[in-house]
Amino acid sequence: MGLLYRLYRASRACLFKAFLPKFAKNATLGYMTTMNISLPDGLKAFVDERVQSEGFGTSSEYVRALIRRDKDRAQFREHLLAGVRSGVAATMDASYFATLRRGLAKPTRKSA
Repeated sequence: MGLLYRLYRASRACLFKAFLPKFAKNATLGYMTTMNISLPDGLKAFVDERVQSEGFGTSSEYVRALIRRDKDRAQFREHLLAGVRSGVAATMDASYFATLRRGLAKPTRKSA
């Protein structure tokens, strides 16, 4: 009975995914789930205003954009902290930058 039940569940899952509407399928996110958020009237009005003024199609698109931005900020912060923890790689004084400029100024030769 365990195998038959698992086959039944797998077939239902495949049918469910096959008939999801296009808006529920996203190439970058995969299949989306639903999250309900309760907002006071003032915040709801603000979200509606931003959706209109920023050209979002729905409030969900606006919230997803905010979440992506927050995720990017968190990743950027982690990269900055990792850089700080890694210590000083080289002293960045005038001679360091002069060396970089000289390296950029050298013409590159194309091989024949």
